This record gives sequence, structure tokens and C-alpha cells, in this order.
Amino acid sequence: MNDLHIGPAAAAELSSVLDFWKSAAEGTSISDDLAGIERLHERDPHALLLARRDGELVGTVIAGFDGWRCHLYRLAVHPGHRRQGIGTALLAAAEERFAELGGRRADAMVLDRNEQAHPAWAAAGYGPQEQWTRWVKPLGR
Repeated sequence: MNDLHIGPAAAAELSSVLDFWKSAAEGTSISDDLAGIERLHERDPHALLLARRDGELVGTVIAGFDGWRCHLYRLAVHPGHRRQGIGTALLAAAEERFAELGGRRADAMVLDRNEQAHPAWAAAGYGPQEQWTRWVKPLGR
């Protein structure tokens, strides 16, 4: 795993990340567009972490901190590179970022239907909170 490098995305890489998510991430989001990812990067240029192996993008995670809570989104590993510890390394980098920022608890957005991801999240120490339901309202423009 020594050839794996994790670091924040550069502005020039953002469109490549969107393309990566089309093949590596489960589902799409209302904010999966260039304007949305650029807004994220402008607000917090260290939130989007990329895993690269030999210069190739092999994984992503968004490690967002709003000053109150730590949120994980878009943990995605290229299908050809799964089960090699990349997701674990990305989560460790995200958790290190959160600790440096003073975060005390992280939550993750995981699709219920993405059953392939559930064991990976559980292995990393995450679990669903049965007493919570996410309430969502798309904001129109």
C-alpha cells in the first residue's frame, strides 16, 4: 500500500472526479455537477480527499466539517481496485482530518440499497442509528 497517496483534490481535478463517480460511486446526487463540486472546493479545499495509485485516481471521500459535526460523503473506490485497503485508508485520512479540526463524531451517508458497502462501513466501526431518519428537501433555484 506504500504506492497509495491520499491528499486533497486540486481545482483542475474536479471534472475528473465527477467522471470517476459515474463508474465508482453508487447513485447520484442533486449536487453531482461541476458547479456543486466547485462550490465544495471553494468553501473547503481540503474536504475532498483523493486516493491515487501510480497517478491514477482510485478512490474518493468527502470529509466535511461544519464546525459542529463531521460528515462523510462519496466514499468511492474504483471497482478494479476494491478490497485492497483503499477505502480504509481514505476513512483513516478523513478521521485524521476531523481530529485535527476538533471533531468528535463522524457520520456517513450510506444508501440503504448499497448493501455491498454496508460490511465495509461496519468493519470501519460505523453503524446505522436506528433512532434517526434523514429528512431532505431539495432547494429550488
